[in-house]
Amino acid sequence: MAVGRFPVHSDRMSDNGSGAHYYWCTRHHRVETDADVCPAKQVLGPYASASDAENALQRVQERNEAWEAEDARWAGEER
Repeated sequence: MAVGRFPVHSDRMSDNGSGAHYYWCTRHHRVETDADVCPAKQVLGPYASASDAENALQRVQERNEAWEAEDARWAGEER
């Protein structure tokens, strides 16, 4: 394949159109922006708003609980 033959897009999936991205840093326990974001292994996101980033851990917990309940249902262990 020839280099440069296909355009490459680097837009993030959660782009809210404003260009701003927010992250929850699991090391510093704070919301960070593109301007001061820690390495990817330490953050959750990007999120469209600071509020969404601030609630990231709660959202992770809710999703984990739902997935665990679904796994238990599939295994015949109703919760």
